[in-house]
Amino acid sequence: MEKLEERIGYVFADKSLLVTALTHSSYANEHWRENAESYERLEFLGDSILGLVTAEYLFSHLPPLPEGRMTRLRAELVCEANLHRTALRLGLGSSMRLGRGEELSNGRERPSILADMVEAIIAALYLDSGLQQARAFILQQILDEVELDDSHRVLDYKTELQELIQSRSGQTVAYQSAGESGPDHDKRFTFRVLINGVYAGEGSGRTKKEAEQMAAREALEALKK
Repeated sequence: MEKLEERIGYVFADKSLLVTALTHSSYANEHWRENAESYERLEFLGDSILGLVTAEYLFSHLPPLPEGRMTRLRAELVCEANLHRTALRLGLGSSMRLGRGEELSNGRERPSILADMVEAIIAALYLDSGLQQARAFILQQILDEVELDDSHRVLDYKTELQELIQSRSGQTVAYQSAGESGPDHDKRFTFRVLINGVYAGEGSGRTKKEAEQMAAREALEALKK
C-alpha cells in the first residue's frame, strides 16, 4: 500500500478508501463476511470528476475550440486506453484485490478493470482530500501523458498506420473483430489489425473505433522498432 501511495504521490488519511478503490466486485462477493466493498461506487464518482477536470482543462488550455470539438476531444482523452496506460504506470495490477475467478481469468491484466480502478482512485482522492488533490492526480497522471498534434487533436493512429502502409507499394491494412465482452451498458470490444492479411496488432476499448485505434497503435509501435 505504501509503495502504491508513493507512485500516486499522495498518502491517504483514510486508508480504507484506497483499499476499496482496489477491490473488485468478485473479491467483495467472496469476502462478504468482511463487509468488503467493491470499487464500483467510487468508479461512478471518479468518472464524473475526471470528466469535470478534463473539461476544465480543455476550456482553459484550448480556448479557440468550439463546444462540439471539446466534447469529442474530452471523450478521447478519458477513454479506456488512456486510463489503462495510467494503471500500468502505477502498477495497479499487483495491488488490486480479486476473487478467484477473476484471478484465474487474468483479471489483473484486463484493461477494463484497470481503467475502472483509476477512476475509483480519483474518487478516493477526492473524498480523502478534496477536488484539488484529485485534479492534481488527473493532470499529472492522465492528461500529462496525452499526445496532441498541432491541430489540438489526439493523434490518430489509424490514419498514421494507413499512411505508412500506403507508402509501401502493394501493402494493405484491414481490421477484424476479435470479440466483445461485458454487459450491454458497459461493452468492451477487441479488434485485430492485419497487414497484408497477417496479424500486426490488437487493441481493446469501450467502442469499436477506440479498439481499432489501439490495435493500430500497437502495430505502429512494432513497425517502428
